[in-house]
Amino acid sequence: MFKLIKEDKKTKARRGIFTAGHGSFHTPSFFPVATQAAVKGLSPFELSEIEVNGLLVNAYHLYLRPGTKVIKKSGGLHSFMGFDKTIITDSGGYQIFSLEHLRKVTDEGVKFQSHVDGKLIFLTPEEVIRIQLDLNPDIIVPLDECVKFPASHEVAKKAVKRTIDWLLRSKAYFDKNNKNGNLFFGIVQGSTYNDLRKECLDAIASLDLDGVCLGGLSVGEPQDLRYNTLSFITDNIDAKYLRYLMGYGRPTEILEAVSRGIDLFDCVIPTRYGRTGTAFTEEGPIVVRNAPYADDLGPLDNNCACYTCCNFTRAYLRHLINVSEMLGVQLISYHNVAWYKDLMTNIREAIEQGRFSEFKKAFLKKYKDK
Repeated sequence: MFKLIKEDKKTKARRGIFTAGHGSFHTPSFFPVATQAAVKGLSPFELSEIEVNGLLVNAYHLYLRPGTKVIKKSGGLHSFMGFDKTIITDSGGYQIFSLEHLRKVTDEGVKFQSHVDGKLIFLTPEEVIRIQLDLNPDIIVPLDECVKFPASHEVAKKAVKRTIDWLLRSKAYFDKNNKNGNLFFGIVQGSTYNDLRKECLDAIASLDLDGVCLGGLSVGEPQDLRYNTLSFITDNIDAKYLRYLMGYGRPTEILEAVSRGIDLFDCVIPTRYGRTGTAFTEEGPIVVRNAPYADDLGPLDNNCACYTCCNFTRAYLRHLINVSEMLGVQLISYHNVAWYKDLMTNIREAIEQGRFSEFKKAFLKKYKDK
């Protein structure tokens, strides 16, 4: 499914192409998040116009509302959403485990209270795969146990053991019931302990999987530990696997992760920032709703050719945000997603041309993450 095209000589950055049921996408790549089967503020037409090639959708949220029955009846997520590119469904494990006081984890599965209506729900690894098969995305991710930082080695080891057990059970159920050619990714857990990460990687290597997700990072650990863990994982994983770092998305962090061999990212940041009136630019994020932009007749980013930047000024966008017109959020979110798409395109071109290190250095010199 993953074809390696080019490797950078100075770093571990790499170019590739991944093929799934609804076409191919080039890596490194970034997928916006469509938690409830929609990217906040953007229509599928606009996503197509921006040339977004994939989305992350949350199976847990869709299981609660509207339920898998209507989505399956619609022909699956692509038809239900009106989106014809790659869709990955997250198992919802992170969301479930974030409900610290509303759930109980056992080897059999997870019992938790719905955040919607308080209803008690019990999900096994097999049930989570069944839900995703009903949703029928391109790529399915199994249930795993994520632990917060800091976690003792004993706690992290127990979570890894459970994650591996659930992986084996999930894959067995998937192999028996996959009728639509869906793909299956495994998840690497283990906190910041290299021996536990290696144990998880070995379990994944023993199975016929289509890609690998990196979980349990950006959960409170110091940056140096995170990057050391990333480097260890990419040093110990077969190059044939696409490497997907879940829930990770600041531009500076993406560059650091790409330089360590990561291929795919997702994050809510572009649209979440858009909803607060914050736009990404080559010099860093700017808060457009603030007073300095009241009479600024320039575009959000002078080097961006998206619809927003070609047609609207900072002053107009500030006005929209400050009078609570939804168009302001939509236009800034449009720009942010397009800006991220351009960032990934520039990263790929730099790797292809053998100048990734120079690109990274120049970007970080100009971009100030406020």
